Amino acid sequence: MENIDLIKQASLDYPVYPLIASRWSPRAYDTKPVEKEKLQRIFEAARWTASSNNLQPWYFLVGFKGDEVYANILSALVEFNQLWAVNAPVLVLAMAKTTNHKGELNHSAAYDLGQAVAVLSLQAMAEGIYTHQMGGFDVAEATRLLGIPADYKVVVAITLGYRGEAGILHPNLLNLETSPRNRRSASESVFTGSFGHKADFL
Repeated sequence: MENIDLIKQASLDYPVYPLIASRWSPRAYDTKPVEKEKLQRIFEAARWTASSNNLQPWYFLVGFKGDEVYANILSALVEFNQLWAVNAPVLVLAMAKTTNHKGELNHSAAYDLGQAVAVLSLQAMAEGIYTHQMGGFDVAEATRLLGIPADYKVVVAITLGYRGEAGILHPNLLNLETSPRNRRSASESVFTGSFGHKADFL
């Protein structure tokens, strides 16, 4: 089989930092545990994300294969995600504290959590650890099973681990694992002058 890392390498219109071009979200995971030192660096990177008013609303509940947190996160995933996520050695539930220290709504909470997860993902890639972010899970069930307080919004579940061989996947997932990545061009998303007017520098 052709090298999957080459298949998944971004087809760039303009050069970017290599980690960005090589980052992708596998479904095939090796069961090898992630070293403590790598996890320390991955979550340290998330710690230094920018946030509105430095509220740092991101929080992560980490489960390791075999423990109760892992089992509860896995059980809240939709069946499609359970099919492959069960092999990942680490499951993470990412949540945002929705209020500030005055008890007022923090409108930037989910945005800032998203930034933290993006930074976490790139640091993981630098460590040789792959992530896959999932919206396909029962938020209410995850909140209940894991005892998440009312002012914390569960936003995303994440797998962390070393990439495994694509052949371990269910046949229905194999094509997703081995197909090239694609994105719309930046010129379709970036405007100048007015909304919908393509930026003249792209």
